[in-house]
Amino acid sequence: MAFLPRISTLSLYIGMRFLIAICAVFGLCTVLIFMIDFVELLRQAGKYGSVSGWMLAWITILRLPAYTEMLLPFAVLVGSIGALLMLARKSELAVMRAGGMSVWQFLRPGITVALLLGVVSSLAFNPLAATARDRAERLYGEAFGRESTGSLGKGTGGPWLRQDGLDGQSVLSAASARRRGTELSTVTAFVYDKSGVFSERVDAKSAKLEEGYWVFQDALVSGVGRQPESFGKYLLSTYLTPERAADAFGSIISVSFWELPDLIYVADKAGLSTASLRTQYELLLTRPLLCIAMVFLAATVSLRSFRSGGIQTMVVTGMVGGFGFFLFAEISRQVGTSGLAPVWAAVWVPVLLAILGSVTVLLHQEDG
Repeated sequence: MAFLPRISTLSLYIGMRFLIAICAVFGLCTVLIFMIDFVELLRQAGKYGSVSGWMLAWITILRLPAYTEMLLPFAVLVGSIGALLMLARKSELAVMRAGGMSVWQFLRPGITVALLLGVVSSLAFNPLAATARDRAERLYGEAFGRESTGSLGKGTGGPWLRQDGLDGQSVLSAASARRRGTELSTVTAFVYDKSGVFSERVDAKSAKLEEGYWVFQDALVSGVGRQPESFGKYLLSTYLTPERAADAFGSIISVSFWELPDLIYVADKAGLSTASLRTQYELLLTRPLLCIAMVFLAATVSLRSFRSGGIQTMVVTGMVGGFGFFLFAEISRQVGTSGLAPVWAAVWVPVLLAILGSVTVLLHQEDG
């Protein structure tokens, strides 16, 4: 069709080189993360109770997308370095330069690939990872939370939340949470009466937040001076809202890109801190630009001819520079989350600085 841009065979060839190299690095990292996480689950299964290998593998697979999506910029950096080095090693870059192509022309396919990967990662892969992570948290709580409900302080490694209700105050903790903190697994609650005196302790398999109360399933209630009683369903009053539950128990990694704007709006209306939510949203917005920055950074250390030597030094310099950037970006993110700087500045400034710095180096290398 006449209105579509014409893509040359050479651009397709270079783009495929970038795509294959990036996917290879990403796949290798995925396999390593799967093995590490699976071994950790095996260790926990041996410590907390017997869980089938198939269940452990399934939980690991469900957790994998949430872990690997954060590695995409690193995969783009390493993959781009590998793709450019392979082109240089076979003298293909030299031929392109001799044919009149500038660095900007043969980097364009790689930039396009990185941009598309970043967009797909934020808009499609992130929601998939959030859904899978939410499912994994529920299965994890069911698999590892059953044996720890009878012991004080065990199995409730999550945060402790103090809440109030019609019947008085209570303190809750849970081994895991899903649906942004409104559904809990392996729950412990210490209940106090209206005068602040301890009344009873509730240990339950799960709990679900309804309007004005928690619904505990398979609850064991222990009161002062009375025998423990079992209840299939037990209610505990609360003024807690779903937004406050999400702030206390929810996992940011389990919230998808498409859900974040509404969650930020609701949290703002409820008067809750939205710094972590806004930071996550800005990180997802900048991911395509971050992937482009990684291509530019890779190009600064990968365009030297093999005959001139010093390739190993340049590659090591690029890797060190990449890790330095990721460290700087993480520190900046923490500054934004803590409220010491605007969230948009904490997220966007490191990416823009990386692009401007890399482009400056490339301009110097290209034009002298």
